[in-house]
Amino acid sequence: MKFSAAVLESLKARKPGYSLSQQFYTDPELFDLEMELIFAQTWLAIGHVCEVPKAGDYVTVNVGKDSLLIVRNNEGGISAFFNTCRHRGSVLCTKASGSTPKIVCPYHQWTYELDGQLIFAREMGSDFDKADFPLNKVNVEVAGGTIYVCLSDNPPDFSDYARTIEPYIAPHGMEDLKVAAEISIVEQGNWKLVWENNRECYHCQAGHPSLLRSLPESDDPNDPVTTPDAKAHMEKAFSDWEHKDLPYRAVNKNGWRIARMPLVKGAVSMTMDGQPAVKNHRLGTLPDVDVGTLRNLHLPNVWLHYQADHCISFRVLPISPQETQLTCKWMVPKDAVEGIDYDVETLTKVWRDTNDEDRSFVERNQLGINTRAYKPGPYSPTAEFGVKAFVDWYTDRMIEKLS
Repeated sequence: MKFSAAVLESLKARKPGYSLSQQFYTDPELFDLEMELIFAQTWLAIGHVCEVPKAGDYVTVNVGKDSLLIVRNNEGGISAFFNTCRHRGSVLCTKASGSTPKIVCPYHQWTYELDGQLIFAREMGSDFDKADFPLNKVNVEVAGGTIYVCLSDNPPDFSDYARTIEPYIAPHGMEDLKVAAEISIVEQGNWKLVWENNRECYHCQAGHPSLLRSLPESDDPNDPVTTPDAKAHMEKAFSDWEHKDLPYRAVNKNGWRIARMPLVKGAVSMTMDGQPAVKNHRLGTLPDVDVGTLRNLHLPNVWLHYQADHCISFRVLPISPQETQLTCKWMVPKDAVEGIDYDVETLTKVWRDTNDEDRSFVERNQLGINTRAYKPGPYSPTAEFGVKAFVDWYTDRMIEKLS
């Protein structure tokens, strides 16, 4: 039996409500299959428009073996290319970010416009036509100030997601932010374990003391673990936002979600004291500072928190079956001044602590799964329904692609 057929059979035989079998967290061949069937065929969040504000500004990122180049073009839009020269394949831009008037290969100086057209290649002969060698484009879309790419020649529809989230995110003014802090950590765990850990707060009470200063354990009034007090707090916030015409209603679709939820009583930002990390500024056109946190998730690689004073994004990129890069960015108003309006320690403390705690949970989970004793275990129906939803999404997507 071919490997892909065996994977399909295993997925179809999975016991509902249970974790995946060991090979889905450990097998290199299965990891390669996921990279091709999921990460190469789905829209992936790469960065934010505020990271490339001017023509020529660029960022690079690796998705599996592919290096990508995202650049602000001369028309003010966003272009995305494979970051490899059409001459002999050398990587073009080697820095994570920068600014350049033209894209120049450092090897033999083949030079491209910001729209990818080749404009200079010396000594290539009289029959050489530069028009035959533009940079290879990557599908790119912008939604809610975040840049998404898809490596497939036939990308899935993106319009429903983009159209739905725009009214929620627009009041936060993403074009007028800047990245104030960024960290990347490599977790020694499979990418699905990173998501499974993210999709439940079953572990928060004992594991995230900094986070629970501002973030409630439940983010859904219909969640079985939501207490009557918490439900009343949510309903009051929803009523306030309704009067202020601020979108908040949860939208859950297959593979993405957006919802505005209140923080704990008295908290208006995800900081150690629940107060704004950025003083004297409010994002976009928000009516006041008490707007909770707008939560946006798009599988398989990004979730975000938008607040009144700053936004935080979390990007997941698999490296190997047991290595995953998590990149976290804190964005503040572009005219806020570090040391006057904010300090990075206060801004980042909660999620630096939480990311490190989550890294530890994921890595211990991976180590346990690697043992011969591991067997798929059951999810809590009340506390881990989000994990079940993620694993069901993964299973359905793999079955669809393999069938």
